[in-house]
Amino acid sequence: MMPYVLAIDQGTTSTRAILFDARGAVVASAAQELTQYFPQPGWVEHDAEEIWAATASVVAGTLARANCSPQQIASIGVTNQRETVVIWERATGRPVGRAIVWQDRRTTEFCRRHAADQPWIRERTGLVLDPYFSATKLQWRLSQDPALLPLAERGEIVAGTIDSYLIARLTGSVSHVTDYTNASRTMLLDLRRLEWDPELAAFFGVPLAMLPKCLPSAADFGVTHGLSFLPDGITISGVAGDQQAALFGQGAFTAGEAKCTYGTGAFFLVHTGSRAIVSQNQLISTVAAMTDSTPQYALEGSVFVAGSAVQWLRDGLRIISEASATEELAAQSNPQEPVIFVPGFVGLGAPYWVPEARGAIFGLTRGTQPADLARAALEGVAFQVADLIDAASHDLNATPLDLRVDGGMANNRWFLQAQSDLLGLPVRPALCAESTALGAAFLAGLRVGVWKNLDELRAQLGQSQQFSPAMSPSDRQRRLRTWRRAVRAVMVFAKETESDSSLIDDGN
Repeated sequence: MMPYVLAIDQGTTSTRAILFDARGAVVASAAQELTQYFPQPGWVEHDAEEIWAATASVVAGTLARANCSPQQIASIGVTNQRETVVIWERATGRPVGRAIVWQDRRTTEFCRRHAADQPWIRERTGLVLDPYFSATKLQWRLSQDPALLPLAERGEIVAGTIDSYLIARLTGSVSHVTDYTNASRTMLLDLRRLEWDPELAAFFGVPLAMLPKCLPSAADFGVTHGLSFLPDGITISGVAGDQQAALFGQGAFTAGEAKCTYGTGAFFLVHTGSRAIVSQNQLISTVAAMTDSTPQYALEGSVFVAGSAVQWLRDGLRIISEASATEELAAQSNPQEPVIFVPGFVGLGAPYWVPEARGAIFGLTRGTQPADLARAALEGVAFQVADLIDAASHDLNATPLDLRVDGGMANNRWFLQAQSDLLGLPVRPALCAESTALGAAFLAGLRVGVWKNLDELRAQLGQSQQFSPAMSPSDRQRRLRTWRRAVRAVMVFAKETESDSSLIDDGN
């Protein structure tokens, strides 16, 4: 009887469960959308209890569609939206308040006040001091409710990223664990020692007693217990933050291999092997998926708005009825309409790091049509990814040979050609549309012997079609210079002083 691996993919806008067979093929899946809460401008929250209920629902739905007996599940892999943080009661698993989402910017002022501490924090963690990461969110939550702190110090309430929370619920509150990829996104982990750092915990006011135990991405995280939708005893043996899981699911196991996932945001990672590189070009250093105790690292750049820009065209401007319509619409755009869209709805991430920034559209004329806005929205994502790869190439003194891509926007052929043109590199979409879940499944299956080694995984992934650059180098550089002028203008406006225009090179 062929074994199956169940992947739980808990994302920003939905929760999915996908069942993979031993060939890495999708057997069945189910998904459920997640409610977004915006209590104030720049604040983004999720209901952790809703996340758990959705997880139970999609797992049950997937098994029903597959007509699969739970006894055929060899292991469970978990992948998750990173940086989003939950506090819950250790004994019951009940959340304490809503989860604060990675997109949330409520701690911008804290980061601004402590800007002088960024150098040592960056050296220790590989991260920049930004509201994006979990520690500032935890600091805010604990400071808002003084009654929580003594409970946290006694370990009666605990905290973690979504993976930790789901594992606690899956194991009946037995396991309080995380993997190193997720831990490296909290701003509380020493990147080289791979341990929680007492000095960082003290700086952010986070008791160490509330933090989970850290493990490699392929490890024994616990077994299911006390669930209505799964029997007791199924092992959870693969865990990784969504972007590291996608890197693994794309077969980028070694130094120099790169991928970009286009979801709500766009996330570029390039593997750097066993060496942690502190970027000199405003990228962040992070832990890559580890199949054993050997450290693995990557450089990463995050674009906060990618697919959500397309959602804005659909739900905000209502110029499209569905996201897929942007492909045909962008192709109808007039190339003479010089529209540039900087989609900074929730600030700008790497390599700019301006949390105060907001979106802007440049070059509007009386002739601007919906097609031009659709083109500009897609190009706004592609331009940002081009800036990330440029920064990584400077850090590594080498340019990736190609870019492996996945996520919703990777289904848009017009966009992938534009991305290739603006990078000057081949772009290869994943054969499996579920690279993130596949990465979690690969990690879980490796641990329990469904797959023997990385070579076996590479053989299963195969080769995908390729988009090759068709734009001349001179046109590419001209368009990048125009884009960077637009970004500089957004940054100047956000900072309210022209002196900040020096924060980004305009390419001249």
